[in-house]
Amino acid sequence: MIALGIAVVLGLVAVYIANIYIGGKQKQVELSGTTKVAVAALPMGYGTELTPDKVRFVDYPNSSIPPGSFTNATQLMPAGQKRFALLPMGINEPILAAKISAPGVGASIAALLPDGMRAATVRIDDVSGVAGFIQPNDSVDVLITRQVQGAQTATQVTDVLLQNARVIAIDQEAKNSDGTPKVARTATLQVTPIDAQKLALAQQSGSLSLVLRKPGEQNNPVVETVSNNDLRYNMYGGARYPAPASVGGFGAAVASSIERSAAMVDSSRQRSRSRSSSVRSGTKKPAPEKPGIEIYRGTTSNQYKVGG
Repeated sequence: MIALGIAVVLGLVAVYIANIYIGGKQKQVELSGTTKVAVAALPMGYGTELTPDKVRFVDYPNSSIPPGSFTNATQLMPAGQKRFALLPMGINEPILAAKISAPGVGASIAALLPDGMRAATVRIDDVSGVAGFIQPNDSVDVLITRQVQGAQTATQVTDVLLQNARVIAIDQEAKNSDGTPKVARTATLQVTPIDAQKLALAQQSGSLSLVLRKPGEQNNPVVETVSNNDLRYNMYGGARYPAPASVGGFGAAVASSIERSAAMVDSSRQRSRSRSSSVRSGTKKPAPEKPGIEIYRGTTSNQYKVGG
């Protein structure tokens, strides 16, 4: 009985190991195989209709099939339902579900919007649109210039309205056909719902300008308001200027000089009040003090009395 039990246990272990080995071999064979995947037979831009002459199927390793790809023509192009390219695709680039419209749905910018985002259009010209160098998929900052009423007069100010907004279309095109600069009249931006409200209000309150920014650059957490008073060269690089720097001991000398001057003014006022009270009380007027001057040599000051 003991020998029989040991034999059964060893048999079960052998079966388990054999199943693991055979399963691994089958998986390796499956991964080493290929599957037909739909790719672009020629370059396709935004709005290009998918037709059999623009699509071909190539062998892809089973371990490298892109998610969202199509493995048969019926799945990609259902009968009687057209599909369009939403993003540019090059030759032999896999056709993915995220790059084309749904069956029977036309090409729409709305299909490119992530969840919770909106498309808002702003008016631009050759200056506010960076001379046409802004292209779809670029990132821009939006500036607003408007009149602000001050205490006495109105002044013009420029603020940063939005940062790092993605451009999804210029005029009515999601991409220029040749990629060359194009002077446009409108730009469509991908923004949040509250930012879309800001853009709508800003267009009624002032003029908007787009500023092209480097892709991937982080947002500036501190933005400044620039007014007419800031239209001058500033070595500090911002619209708000720091306090004057103290270089060596000169800053301290200037500060002490200001303090001494203030003390002298206070002393003079006290003597004046003392003389006035003496006159009113009938006491003898004190002799006037001799005039003096204070001369600064570097950071050292000396006082001198003058007169006979």
